[in-house]
Amino acid sequence: MRLLSYIISTLLWLSLTAALLTVSNAAASANSINGIRVWPAPENTRIVFDLKSKPDYKYFTLKNPNRLVIDFKNTNNTASLKALANNDPRIKLFRTSTSKSKADTRLVIELAKAYPITVFPLAPAGQYGDRLVIDLYDKEKKDDSIIKTLPNEKRDIIIAIVAGHGGEDPGSIGAKGSYEKRVTLFIAKKLAKLIDQRAGFKAVMIRTGDYYVTHSRKTELARKNKADLLISIHADAFVSPKPHGASVLVQSSRRANSEFTRWIENRQDESELLGGAGETIKKTKDKNLAFTLADMKKEYTMASSYEFALHVIKELKQVTKLHKKEPEGLSLAVLKSSDIPSVLIETGFISNPAEEKKLNNKHHQQKLANAIFKAVNSFFIENSPKGTLLAATEMKKHKVRSGESLSVLAQRYKISVNTIKSVNNLKSNVLRIGQTLKIPREG
Repeated sequence: MRLLSYIISTLLWLSLTAALLTVSNAAASANSINGIRVWPAPENTRIVFDLKSKPDYKYFTLKNPNRLVIDFKNTNNTASLKALANNDPRIKLFRTSTSKSKADTRLVIELAKAYPITVFPLAPAGQYGDRLVIDLYDKEKKDDSIIKTLPNEKRDIIIAIVAGHGGEDPGSIGAKGSYEKRVTLFIAKKLAKLIDQRAGFKAVMIRTGDYYVTHSRKTELARKNKADLLISIHADAFVSPKPHGASVLVQSSRRANSEFTRWIENRQDESELLGGAGETIKKTKDKNLAFTLADMKKEYTMASSYEFALHVIKELKQVTKLHKKEPEGLSLAVLKSSDIPSVLIETGFISNPAEEKKLNNKHHQQKLANAIFKAVNSFFIENSPKGTLLAATEMKKHKVRSGESLSVLAQRYKISVNTIKSVNNLKSNVLRIGQTLKIPREG
């Protein structure tokens, strides 16, 4: 009996010891790195660490060679480091190194050269949990991509095209797993090609690949390139798969007053969180927003945005169903530029199975791009900015109304009566109601 009692007590002690060791190890590695994602972009590289819980970290840089070292406290790494640097020009290698504590993980990122670096944690949002985000930025350099015009040269009309979402922000996800960020980029590239083929027009793609661009940076890039119009392309989503059809959004100071519009605004907020700006945007003064509030051109810009939106709706209804037959006013960050007319085009509902299939169809994408391009073309034929090639070569069409005469039209458009008669091959000064006249843009 004594022997049996001794064996039982020994087994209980061993079991308790094993349990304590398990608890001790779990406490030592309370957190874990479950994945690492690298997103190269033209101006920067973003590295995202997906963690089990909120990260406790420290970092520092080293030179000769250039390295970024991150210490994750009480964390073990389960993510593979092998192929992370394969397609990034700024990163040479990911590797581990010996940390001060066995419970910690030290990761070393070997860099091509020294870069300005920002590091910040992100709370869970959308499909992601806790994250640590690292941005490596190229140093300030002359941007040769910015459009320039020689003195006395008739300039192109510049269209800034934003493909919604990108990088770690996939946007809405369809029932079949389609990512909004991919659909929007396909349509944006098709639209840019059409614009570049039109004499007197030039497209500027704000996002050319799978990476994230913050809302403030979108308008900043558009402004740097002196854009005459900003078009942001999206694919809509809702909690129900029933809604369908395209819609066009413009800037409005009104608060969202329906479940649908509140849903869109909430998706935009989540987009910033997924993209990595949610925590940092509160700590920085948004110069673009300050500019928006101060600029007296805002009313004109909003009116131009609405007018262009009407052109888009007119063309879209020829190729797809509409969810909204009039432009919808919302307070969205990407539309807040007071000096650039801006619209956000929801090309359809990716949450609707039938429209998800269409949005992934190349022919339908081309139809959507064609419709948007036609809207761009017709809008600027009627509203050609002074000094552009289009203003010098295209003519505005005017339908004669009751009470109008050649002298009235000449005064309105600041050209001579003889110019109007010459352009329209008129033999007399008599006009007919309903008659369409061609009006030169610049005398």
